[in-house]
Amino acid sequence: MAAKFSQLVTYFENLARQHRDIGHTDSEKHFFRMETDEVLGGINRTDVNYPMLIMEGYSYDFTDSKSDNLLKNRRGAFMLLDHVSDPTDFDAMHRAWEKMEEIGDELILRMKADKRNPYSPVIRDFQFSGVEATLIANEIDNNCGIRYTYTLTSPLSNDVNPDKWLPVGSGEFNN
Repeated sequence: MAAKFSQLVTYFENLARQHRDIGHTDSEKHFFRMETDEVLGGINRTDVNYPMLIMEGYSYDFTDSKSDNLLKNRRGAFMLLDHVSDPTDFDAMHRAWEKMEEIGDELILRMKADKRNPYSPVIRDFQFSGVEATLIANEIDNNCGIRYTYTLTSPLSNDVNPDKWLPVGSGEFNN
């Protein structure tokens, strides 16, 4: 069964709490839910700490191999950001990118390991080969990092839930 969005948010927040280099806590925030345009337009928050793990929403589509094996393909992304004091200091940017890449590699490896963990059913359908990473930089607030995209593919039942439908013969369409 496909994970709900709220379960994915909790999963990524827990990654931010458990990874020593991120260190998210309730009092020192390193995890946020934002979309790419919010990050590239400048982060308008005062409670951020670096490095940041930012989870984005996802899009999805369906695959039907004409054998009644319906799959739901959810494509999501997360970003790891660090702050550099001078955006023209390319050595500092390179060090930040390398640090974010090290953290990102660890997160992806953890996701791969968690797909077999019965206590992490939310990531069960993670495919390591579907991950892509892109370096990003934002001169508005001197942040740089990496944006990771991933795909979660999970089976979806073809069965209609009768509890969600009025019986045939009831409702507005009976004229």
